[in-house]
Amino acid sequence: MSDKQRILLVDDDPNISHLVRLYLEKEGFEVTQAARGDEALMSFRKRQPELVLLDVMLPGVDGLQVLKEIRKVGKVPVIMLTAKDETFDKVLGLELGADDYITKPFENKELVARVKAVLRRSAGECGDVSQDDTLTFPQLTVSLARYEVTYEGRDVEMPPKELEVLYYLASHPNMVFTREQLLERVWGFDFFGDSRTVDVHIKRLREKLPGCEQYGWEIHTVWRVGYKFEYKA
Repeated sequence: MSDKQRILLVDDDPNISHLVRLYLEKEGFEVTQAARGDEALMSFRKRQPELVLLDVMLPGVDGLQVLKEIRKVGKVPVIMLTAKDETFDKVLGLELGADDYITKPFENKELVARVKAVLRRSAGECGDVSQDDTLTFPQLTVSLARYEVTYEGRDVEMPPKELEVLYYLASHPNMVFTREQLLERVWGFDFFGDSRTVDVHIKRLREKLPGCEQYGWEIHTVWRVGYKFEYKA
């Protein structure tokens, strides 16, 4: 049985797939390829990879739908590959639970670096948050170990990155973080995208935690600086 980390590469461009596979195998990964969304889902269930590289535009089932199906069964890291340099595509992928995205054309060395960084973060080897702690505030409980959020006595569904942003901010109450700091510390690497990624996650968190101000805490915007988890104990 191979002890190599398994990556599922999903892209219908044979030239891109071939080059990416060569680079990843050179770095010691075991790579399985799929060119269609339906093939990707079958391979995912069979191979149980440690990470998925997923093109957005696919024949059969598109990449975003594949991502939705993957997120129904687990939190395996997913990096989206997209030829569209549009904020909507990036934001939508991140909202659905992608861990990162990279826009074509890309440097294979950069892609490999992203893969390694996401795998390190997934294994809990980078970042400042504790994998064992549960944070508790009035009417709010956030467990990073179980990836669970409870608000006002009910479970709140959140993609992994939303939960991690909330956990990071709440684990440093009343400390202000810039968008760039949050991208680096939550995503675990120097993010090459735009800072709207953080804004989108904050917006979604606020929608899922309405009325939290009455309990003495909130995710507060610090004008022209960033965000903080404001807690009035």
